[in-house]
Amino acid sequence: MHNKQKGVSLLELMIVVAIVAIISAFAYPSYMRYIVNTKRSAATSALLQIADRQQQFFMDNKRFTNDLTVLGFAANPLILKDDGNSTVAGDPDAVYSVSLSNVAATTYTITAAPLNGQGRDTECASLTLTQAGTRGSSAGGADCW
Repeated sequence: MHNKQKGVSLLELMIVVAIVAIISAFAYPSYMRYIVNTKRSAATSALLQIADRQQQFFMDNKRFTNDLTVLGFAANPLILKDDGNSTVAGDPDAVYSVSLSNVAATTYTITAAPLNGQGRDTECASLTLTQAGTRGSSAGGADCW
């Protein structure tokens, strides 16, 4: 009589572990890019909303403002979480700090600088939007917007 062994040999287990490791090596970087791109959309949405409010402010006052609180936002600079809501400085869930610069009567630049883990966004880094609608990024990525 032959005794059949039941179970998994060490060699079979090691093969499965190797296959999982190879799949993970390809999947993890792709997943991280997806996370960074998703969080970037919160910044682009905020930049467009600020630009819209700046235009309304300009129509009412014949100039742009350099203070986001005047536009109805919670703080200046505005600290964003990945869901697009504002938070306080130092929050570990914060992903972008949005501020106004180069503000004059007829010009402004809005900048969203990455915070915390969003610093992995080496393709785009900081996002910018001007009063003329010019969109840019400090890293020069082609698909940041």
